[in-house]
Amino acid sequence: MDHEQKFKKEDVTVVDTNIAKKTVFATSLGNAMEWFDFGIYAYLAVTIGKVFFSEIDPSHQLIYSLATFAIAFIARPIGGLVFGMMGDRIGRKKILSITLIMMAIATLSIGLIPSYSSIGIYAPILLIIARLIQGFSTGGEYAGAMTFIAESTPDKKRGFMASGLEVGTLAGFSAGAGLVTFITFLLGPEKMVEWGWRIPFLIAGPLGFIGLYFRTRLEETPAFEAMIKEEEKKHHTSLKEIVINHWKPLLICIGIVLFYNTMSYMVLTYMPAYLTQELGYGETKGLVLMIIVMIIMMPIILTMGHLSDRIGRNRIIKGALIGVILLSVPAFMMIGNGNNYIVFCGLLLLSSLLAAFQGALPATLPSLFFTKVRYGSLAITYNISTSLFGGTTPLVIAWLVGITKNSMFPAYYLMTVCLFGLIIVSLFVKETAGKSLRGSPPVVKEQSEIQELLKNPDKALWWKEEVQEMKEKGMNKQGII
Repeated sequence: MDHEQKFKKEDVTVVDTNIAKKTVFATSLGNAMEWFDFGIYAYLAVTIGKVFFSEIDPSHQLIYSLATFAIAFIARPIGGLVFGMMGDRIGRKKILSITLIMMAIATLSIGLIPSYSSIGIYAPILLIIARLIQGFSTGGEYAGAMTFIAESTPDKKRGFMASGLEVGTLAGFSAGAGLVTFITFLLGPEKMVEWGWRIPFLIAGPLGFIGLYFRTRLEETPAFEAMIKEEEKKHHTSLKEIVINHWKPLLICIGIVLFYNTMSYMVLTYMPAYLTQELGYGETKGLVLMIIVMIIMMPIILTMGHLSDRIGRNRIIKGALIGVILLSVPAFMMIGNGNNYIVFCGLLLLSSLLAAFQGALPATLPSLFFTKVRYGSLAITYNISTSLFGGTTPLVIAWLVGITKNSMFPAYYLMTVCLFGLIIVSLFVKETAGKSLRGSPPVVKEQSEIQELLKNPDKALWWKEEVQEMKEKGMNKQGII
């Protein structure tokens, strides 16, 4: 098996920057459509509680609504396993098209479900089924989008370009929140509960097919095509092989996603309900504040992505983790202050720290795995961790605040998970900025970079550090035994 660290000029992939930008745009747009669909449920959580759980005590309706939100995360690991393994076998592009179609159909169906007052218990049952389909499709979506962008962009620009994926996520969330806010403002609370809540879900379906149009025009990733071309005999890696041969990066990924998605769902999903239910803000007021914050986050994410290419991803991530540990309590004290400007500053403080994660981690996570198992490994670990820790965050925090009557509990929760995250990143995550993905030769944006790499291959390759591990396991450079 060839474990030599040398590579030839023809091994280097030159990616046209304009094509890479189109790839990022199309993938991020599709991701925005997915998260628009997924996000409008979060921003309508209070209203959905009244529509589908009208027979339950009003003080518990939000918890039931958030429980239905969280139930989709039961299906996410299954979707991640199915779509991730398929993505490593038949290609990233095909799977990302399937997940987008499924999400669009499931979201559209939510807008068509009759209320509890019309069909009784069947209403929440149908809602749960639609949410499970959403979760199943999302299980293959985000990990696939990260993989697609990471494999399609130059090594030196991967952090900046991969951060565009999170800009797409926020654009979807912002559009969902903006639409919900606008419709609520026009119709008022009563009509929103009566029929207005359906409008965002009905709009989401057609939008999904717009994202699908752009995705179908993309080419398969260079890394996946190179892997297929190099393999003399196709070998479909099993889940057992992934667990046995790649257990260490699997555990590291779960640890990273734990703090990443806990922070993300706390700020983007739980915060609107927290402002309304716990602090007494009007639904429209809380949503407007969050929309403004998310719009401000977008350039911060891109800036952090750019900095991660320049100074290293680990520095950005560890700095943000320390920031969360030190500033969560002050931020939640500001949010609970009551003064609009101070509340906004508290939200912006937390959101800026989240933006640092979003700028650096979309390029970090795919780099943990080999090309042959990247989609499947990332989808499985990302969704297991998200389902256990991230997606349940709104429900767990709402429950804990309810039983403790302590509105500062979300801050303590964040501090705990980020302290754990700091230990994981400091001890186990290697710096990947400017280096090729595991098992892949370098990817550059200009021919002139090739000669520099041939003279100094260690600057771009992971091979030097991984060769011994691979020899011991009898693995080839694609990560396969």
